[in-house]
Amino acid sequence: MKIRKMWGAFLMTLTAAGLLSGWQQEASVSEDGVVELTFYNADGQDDPWTDPVAEVLTEKTGVRLKTEYPVAADDQTVALMIAAQDYPDMIYAKGDANSLIDAGAMIDMTDLIEEYGPNIKKMYGDEFEKLRYSEEDPSIYQLSSYAVGGTFLENSGTAQIQWAALKENNYEIPDTLEEFEKMIKDYMAAHPTTEDGMPTIGISLTAADWHWMITLGNPSGYIAEGAPDNGQWLIDEDYNAMYKFRSDKVREYYRWLNRMYHEGVLDPEFATQTYEDYIAKIASGRVVALTDTDWDYSDGEKILIADGKLDKTYAGLPLAMDENTKAPSLMYQGLPTGQGVGITTSCKDPVAAIKFLDYLCSDEGQVLVNWGIEGVNYFIDEEGHRYRTQEEIDEANTNQDYSRITGVGFHSYPFPTYGIGEVDSTGSTYTTDSKETVIAEYNEEQKAACEAWGVELLVDVFPQTSEFEVPEYSPVWACMKPVEFDEIGNKLDEIAWSGLITCVISEESEFDAAYDNMLATLEGSGMSEAEAMLTDIVKDMVALSQ
Repeated sequence: MKIRKMWGAFLMTLTAAGLLSGWQQEASVSEDGVVELTFYNADGQDDPWTDPVAEVLTEKTGVRLKTEYPVAADDQTVALMIAAQDYPDMIYAKGDANSLIDAGAMIDMTDLIEEYGPNIKKMYGDEFEKLRYSEEDPSIYQLSSYAVGGTFLENSGTAQIQWAALKENNYEIPDTLEEFEKMIKDYMAAHPTTEDGMPTIGISLTAADWHWMITLGNPSGYIAEGAPDNGQWLIDEDYNAMYKFRSDKVREYYRWLNRMYHEGVLDPEFATQTYEDYIAKIASGRVVALTDTDWDYSDGEKILIADGKLDKTYAGLPLAMDENTKAPSLMYQGLPTGQGVGITTSCKDPVAAIKFLDYLCSDEGQVLVNWGIEGVNYFIDEEGHRYRTQEEIDEANTNQDYSRITGVGFHSYPFPTYGIGEVDSTGSTYTTDSKETVIAEYNEEQKAACEAWGVELLVDVFPQTSEFEVPEYSPVWACMKPVEFDEIGNKLDEIAWSGLITCVISEESEFDAAYDNMLATLEGSGMSEAEAMLTDIVKDMVALSQ
């Protein structure tokens, strides 16, 4: 009711302009018998459904998608849908899925999957029950948009250091903070400036915007606690949730950062520099070490590679606080389930929709969306395995429009997909990434490291996936949580953001006082309440999986 009042006038304007009407129509069937289904992709882009892969998908399923997508960063499309009770046939609502479910806009796909979804059940296998919404409401409203299973063939670890520094230490891997610190300081002492005369920076990070979570917040849980990625939360063996900055070990990690700041190892501009400044420093080759993740710093590395400075790019490290802590980088956390594709109550043909989704989950469908068309985008060798020509690989790696033009990889996300390294009955991987392709694409620095370490893959020096148990709950960052929890969580994160910066730059003698003050402010802002709420959510997920 509140939403309707808020958006009522706006809806009338939009409807008059033709911007919101049109979702609810009779099933559109073309002369060739093709059913057109509307699809809203909250994380998507324009998809005219005219590429070769899309055409084959329609040929195989009898379905053509008409895709809509956000046009602004502060997009309110889902809220408007709910207010008007006007929905597309299928939807990927990303973080707004819970609102749609609360509004009764999503259908329970359980019976449809049972009758028409054998490939869906096969893909999710032992994790199928995780798709259910809750123990109280065991409906299946979404098929996860994240990969099922897979192997870690590449990983940037819990921290990174330049290959140049590793080479000067005979490729010795710093496993602990103490070893990491020593290697950085030794390299800075030997190379106080770059070849261009710029001062060397020991560690840099960026905390002036949301990237604080990636470079300042996240590493503390990985390194200090050996905890997997559950956002800002730690989950113990009894499934109790803790806001991670309450942890004594995490506190010690920030004490270490505080010392690095005062000893001139940590970039003094870490709290104020923009993300662009941060990337520029990385691209200059000045920064010896990072506490980041590859997708966040890769733009800087691309410039280094283009400039021929491969030794200034980064080796991912299995860094931990001490010898008793294990870096969790290769831990498989199970299937993330909070975000996915679902069918709405407005769907004109739910059977056609579920059959379409089931085809995407089939071996044939997975090969089509990931590899493309046989004889065009890939070929079959004498052993029956798929392969791409070098020309095709180069085109995929250099032409930014390759995916849009060919359709290869363009229709995989946010639909269900197998993870990297998962193989079909022929022994070929569902995705184009495989152990062989990763090794073949290593640069000279990476090849030299593998030879020095006596391994095939760089990640072979990490604690392996088999050393970790798969949690009985989905990663917390991806699970659906009530609005009340998110409101408290956002407030806690705002406090932690400024509070951690204050702790890192405070005088060493004042660190504990600053940290205690941050914790007191967090406690007064609902930290314990949020911990109790999340504990219930996690335990509910565990109950569903058993």
